[in-house]
Amino acid sequence: MTQAEARTDGKKGATSSSQTKELSLKAKTLVDNMNSVLVGQQKAVKFAVTAFLAGGHLLIEDVPGVGKTLLAKSLSMSVQSQFKRIQCTPDLLPSDISGVSIYSQQEGTFTFMPGPIFTNILLTDEINRATPRTQSSLLEAMEENQVTIDGATRKLPELFFVIATENPIEYHGTFPLPEAQLDRFMICISLGYPDLQQELEILDKTLSQTGFVVEPVLTVDEVILARQAVRHIYVEQSVKNYIVDIVHATRRHPSIVLGVSPRGTQLLLRAAQSAAFLEGRDFVKPDDVKGLAPYILGHRIIPKMQDNKVSHADLILRVLEDVAVPV
Repeated sequence: MTQAEARTDGKKGATSSSQTKELSLKAKTLVDNMNSVLVGQQKAVKFAVTAFLAGGHLLIEDVPGVGKTLLAKSLSMSVQSQFKRIQCTPDLLPSDISGVSIYSQQEGTFTFMPGPIFTNILLTDEINRATPRTQSSLLEAMEENQVTIDGATRKLPELFFVIATENPIEYHGTFPLPEAQLDRFMICISLGYPDLQQELEILDKTLSQTGFVVEPVLTVDEVILARQAVRHIYVEQSVKNYIVDIVHATRRHPSIVLGVSPRGTQLLLRAAQSAAFLEGRDFVKPDDVKGLAPYILGHRIIPKMQDNKVSHADLILRVLEDVAVPV
């Protein structure tokens, strides 16, 4: 079977080619829409949309004031969907996120009051300020798209996307995310500071009344269709082998104590499909995998103590140097 035949065979019952191209173009307008608000953050925006279309979740680690919340809000404004925000604090309870059942004395029954987690796009601001117990209330929702409250399982909307932010340099009153929670996020990025010209552009936008406002360019149904199209992007066997080789290399690397889990393997595959979809391709290239690997695998490893000064993403770059790229 040729590569073209394999792609055709793998797409039986999937979104049509013309519809896939149309959805891909729409997804690009989402990227452009967000870039019109976020100055100098093209790479971060692309990764955010990649996670969004792949059905994953996004963690943004950076200092205050660089645009973490603006990125989340610009994404939510670009899609005609429900958006809710949770401001995490040490006294935040799991029920404040998932909801609570309230007893009615008149009717003699319990009525469930859904929490902010019942939405399409959820911004969890400063997630590391919430206690581990509260952080864990997101685990089931992010993995299985459902929450269990008072013994009853309730489904979340089909389109459910979590954007969490945290300040990595502040430790007072914070609770570092455990490995199980970090593993639920598909991509972990930081934004960084703008250069001089970009900061001047930010000032111009600040003086404009509509500088940080965007109009919706996608509906929820279109996002769901795009996600279905992403899952049918063709992945050649050598690219699958490349993904597995990278993951296994993290488990053998002398500078890494804990390597990447099989979930990381799956998410790297899905993200690569999403990246190819955004580029308008119906197949994944090794470059898609290589470009995404540091941001998908970096937060899933634990380095040895002597390598703590080296960023996790840099360690993944070292791993990539030892893995042969398929031609």
